Amino acid sequence: MEAGDSLYEVLRGCLRQQQPVALATVVASADPGRLGAKLLVRPGADPLGTLGDPGLDAVVGRDALGALSAGRSGTRHYGLTGEARQDDVTVFVEAFAPPPTMIILGAVDFSAALAQVARVLGYRVVVCDARAVFATAQRFPAADEVVVEWPDRYLARVGGALGPRDAVCVLTHDTKFDVPAIRAALATQVGYIGAMGSRRTKERRDQRLRAEGVSEAELARVRAPIGLDLGARTPEETAISICAEIIATQTGTETVVPLSRSAGAIHRGGTVW
Repeated sequence: MEAGDSLYEVLRGCLRQQQPVALATVVASADPGRLGAKLLVRPGADPLGTLGDPGLDAVVGRDALGALSAGRSGTRHYGLTGEARQDDVTVFVEAFAPPPTMIILGAVDFSAALAQVARVLGYRVVVCDARAVFATAQRFPAADEVVVEWPDRYLARVGGALGPRDAVCVLTHDTKFDVPAIRAALATQVGYIGAMGSRRTKERRDQRLRAEGVSEAELARVRAPIGLDLGARTPEETAISICAEIIATQTGTETVVPLSRSAGAIHRGGTVW
C-alpha cells in the first residue's frame, strides 16, 4: 500500500468512526512541487504525510488541531518552512469534527423542547437526570441519549471530552441538582454553560457556589438566567432563546439587535482564519 493510500485509508476510518481528523492540503506555493501535498492530523496521534518541510508540518499540524477544536475549516498562509505572516505557501485545512454535544441536565418539559431545537442545529443531544421515572427515551425522542445518573457524576465521567463547541444546559433550577452540576461543568472546557431559574434563584445559587469555593471568574462563565431576552413564553420559544444565546456566545456577539436596526456586514467571521 502506498503512503497516499494509507493516508486516505486512515481518513476514511476516522470518518466512519466519527473520530476528529483534519486534512491539510497545499493549494498554492512558491515551490510548485508542493502543490497537492497533504498532512493528516489527529489528536493524540502522529501526523501522516508531509507538506514538504518538517517546520511547516509542525506549524500546520498545530494549527490543524486548533481548527479541529473550533470545528472550522479554512485557509492559512505560511513561509516555506512554516514562518508566520508570509505568503509562500497557502494551506487549506479541512476539519472533520464530530457533531458538537449538548448536555441537558434535568428531565423537564423545557428539556424536551430544547432537545428538538438542538438537533435541528446539528448537536448530539444528551439528557441526564437522576430520576429514572422522568429520564426516559419515550419522553425525549429527539435526544440521542438519555442517561439516568446524577448530573455531576455524569459530567465528571464525560467532561474530559467536552470542548469549546459543546454546551451544558442546567434546566432543573433545584439547588441540590444545580450546584454540584454547575461545579462539575466549570471543571470542563465546555464552551457554553447556562442555568435556568429566576434572578432570585440565580442569586441564591451564586451564594451557594461561592460558599463552595467557586470564584467570580468561574461564575462569569455561567449564563443565568439562561437564554436571550426574546420574550419567550412557551418551552419551544425558550429553547430557541437558549440556542440563540449559544450561537451569540460562539460568535462573540455580546449585543444582539435586529438586523433591520444594525449597520455593516450581516455575516461575521467566515472560513478564513
